Amino acid sequence: MRSDNVKKGIAQAPHRSLFNALGFTKEEMSRPLVGIVSSYNEIVPGHMNLDKIVDAVKRGVLMAGGVPVVIPAIAVCDGIAMGHEGMKYSLVTRDLIADSTECMALAHQFDALVMVPNCDKNVPGLLMAAARVNVPAIFVSGGPMLSGRLDGKRTCLSSMFEAVGAYHAGKMDEEGVERYEREACPTCGSCSGMYTANSMNCVTEALGMALAGNGTIPAVMSARLRLAKETGMKVMELLEKNIRPRDIMTEAAFHNAEIVDMALGCSTNTMLHLPAIAKEAGVTLSLEMANEFSEKTPNLCHLAPAGDTFMEDLDRAGGVRAVMAELNKKKLLDTSVMTCTGKTLGENIEGAEILDTDIIRPVDDPYSPQGGIAVLKGNLAPDGCVVKQSAVAPEMMTHEGPARVFDSENEAIAAIYAGKIVAGDVVVIRYEGPKGGPGMREMLNPTSAICGMGLGESVALITDGRFSGATRGASIGHVAPEAALGGNIALVHENDRIAIDINKKSIELLVSDEELAERRKAWVCPEPKINTGYLARYMRQVTTAAQGAVLQ
Repeated sequence: MRSDNVKKGIAQAPHRSLFNALGFTKEEMSRPLVGIVSSYNEIVPGHMNLDKIVDAVKRGVLMAGGVPVVIPAIAVCDGIAMGHEGMKYSLVTRDLIADSTECMALAHQFDALVMVPNCDKNVPGLLMAAARVNVPAIFVSGGPMLSGRLDGKRTCLSSMFEAVGAYHAGKMDEEGVERYEREACPTCGSCSGMYTANSMNCVTEALGMALAGNGTIPAVMSARLRLAKETGMKVMELLEKNIRPRDIMTEAAFHNAEIVDMALGCSTNTMLHLPAIAKEAGVTLSLEMANEFSEKTPNLCHLAPAGDTFMEDLDRAGGVRAVMAELNKKKLLDTSVMTCTGKTLGENIEGAEILDTDIIRPVDDPYSPQGGIAVLKGNLAPDGCVVKQSAVAPEMMTHEGPARVFDSENEAIAAIYAGKIVAGDVVVIRYEGPKGGPGMREMLNPTSAICGMGLGESVALITDGRFSGATRGASIGHVAPEAALGGNIALVHENDRIAIDINKKSIELLVSDEELAERRKAWVCPEPKINTGYLARYMRQVTTAAQGAVLQ
């Protein structure tokens, strides 16, 4: 056992004295040490129940003969961080989580790991760490929140943000906003739609690193505790068989994950996270590959914000397992891959079926023959940009309009709330990329404001920043190269015409090459917005969104 490096032999007597200080018995020191990486804290609604999940995991490990040891991982609530400088600190935690987990796991020589994340950056950060450390590992999340109810209709966090836009448009009073506040987020858990947290927890299941139900069983259900116990027991089986993350997270497994991503209609943030995780596993997953997967994958689900169904509905309809079984009818998945069950994907999904075709469409009657995400290219984004096409109104799949240019999210929000954006406009928000932000902020505030003010079917938004999974509409992010690197998005002038064709995967700034060359001569990159602390270091090391915003 790896942990023998800190437990056995005369040279390890000082180490054992410290285990004695922890209250360990000789019997415990003879058994495998299993690190339980807990993202529990009291500020993230999706993490406030993780202490219960961790306790259940510990019981499972103990029942199977291991010794569980809890270690921490940080977590940011993207919703609370949204719309101010705090959002600069969200994406950057992905690498802090990966690095700190690597440090804790290897410094203490754990034999195996159980990762207990839930929200946006914890899942990819811990998947990166699992691939990097490569000891037997498995995931169990805290589970999704239940949807809210208001006036007989279901609601969620994205509805809450759009209510603020409706207030600024004079369509809702302050009392109406307060009613949304009380009802939008009724339980603990990751926010109830197919936002980034739930997208990544479903993708983890599809990748083979979590048991069935990981992505969909609601946080408040007792089935979530049973799943946690089963996960704790299963990690001991993985340890016995020496099945490691890189045995599971193979190239074929990542391809499966992207296909399931497209079928579910996941967050565009998966286009940042999956390449970053793959890189740690020694697999190349390029942005261009997304269109190949999307082209052949039918979109089977329209969960919020694309539709009016929620994670609890997906769970009731059969969950990710049913989606994978349905996709397999078209032989879209490699079912021979190994998974954390110790069995192949094919064995895992045998017998699974859709239990509600209103929630998961049959593969022969999809919402769309193409997947949920599209990568667009053109002179405005030579290296690509991404859009959640499954959440775009049909009339906005092609759009041409005048650019309304803003050098920060804050400037754009002020203009939107002031009524300065009108139907037909193309809002451009730049210098919010990985380097320019720094930190690549999510733009849920401006996209929700546009939708809440009734402009979701007539206004497009383009940014070198990124979007929350709760974003809907013609919201195009991850523009690369970003403005801070001198990408053409930095050269856009007010009222330039921009043409978007999502069906043709194109995005063009309708300005001649000669004119752009002249503008480039005059362009000067603005001074960095932050010059100190972690963000300054991150800014120096981070790559482009097209490369997953990984650190060099």
